[in-house]
Amino acid sequence: FRFVIKGSLAGAAVYVAYDQGLLGSGTQGAEALKKAQAALPPAIQEWTSYMGWELPATPKFDFSPSDSWNKGVQTVMSALSVAPTRACEYTVEGWKYVK
Repeated sequence: FRFVIKGSLAGAAVYVAYDQGLLGSGTQGAEALKKAQAALPPAIQEWTSYMGWELPATPKFDFSPSDSWNKGVQTVMSALSVAPTRACEYTVEGWKYVK
């Protein structure tokens, strides 16, 4: 019974992620993040006022996942492109050391 509940929750989470565009391209993910940033603060404010709690103001972040992703991909590709040259340099240095 617990397995069915956990499987249902996992399936629902995957469905919601797919439906909101989180499993699509980077631009779809960025759009989904913008939607979430616009929808979450009012929902949290409504929920906390209903519960009688008071939360501090949320900080504003200027963060672009697609820019970070692109920077990471560029860094990895740059490292891979110079890897053969570096390997040759290290091999030559190793042979000099062994001699």
